[in-house]
Amino acid sequence: MSLNNSSNILNTDIYAITAEEFSKGRDNIQVVTEMLESGVEIIQYREKNKTAKEKLEQCKKIRELTYNAGCKFIVNDDIDIAILVDACGVHVGQNDLPIKEVRKLVGNEKIIGKSTHAPKQAHKAVEDGADYIGTGPVFQTDTKEKPPVGTEYVEYVAKNLDIPFVAIGGIKKHNLNEVKNKGATCFAMVTEIVGAVDISQQIKELRSIITS
Repeated sequence: MSLNNSSNILNTDIYAITAEEFSKGRDNIQVVTEMLESGVEIIQYREKNKTAKEKLEQCKKIRELTYNAGCKFIVNDDIDIAILVDACGVHVGQNDLPIKEVRKLVGNEKIIGKSTHAPKQAHKAVEDGADYIGTGPVFQTDTKEKPPVGTEYVEYVAKNLDIPFVAIGGIKKHNLNEVKNKGATCFAMVTEIVGAVDISQQIKELRSIITS
């Protein structure tokens, strides 16, 4: 079990995720810089269409930026890159390496997050030693191929599992309260943030909804 496995792993409101293809021509370095200036406390690097070399170079820069800002940095899928840049942790999906095997690679000091789409997967992630889980996709989204699981799954996790979780998938300003009302306190957003013309203002407005 990770030494990071405590309730403060996701003790924040916004879990920001990169997606350069939706960032209005800005690269991930610029977007992450704006996220950090807005006080984001956890950022996941998620890029499906870049080479390993490109991802490594960006992650090196982002790790430096997040380290200096005191922000947790999570790498999606690419365990090797997470290790090379000394990221805070790695996030894996249902079809990636099992959590117990990932733990052997990253050690006990790194955070391991696991995507889950149903109660059985959530319970398995807890059993296997995940530090936190993603619950979703809550709504339909262009960044996920999985069909939406709805807010009911968010409510199930909030009521039945004692593990930090982040709601993810199609979460926008107009439906944020729906997810919040089901017990979520940490919200992963991709296009709603990286696709904003003014990222700082967007995060400010999202936070006003979360804290209201």
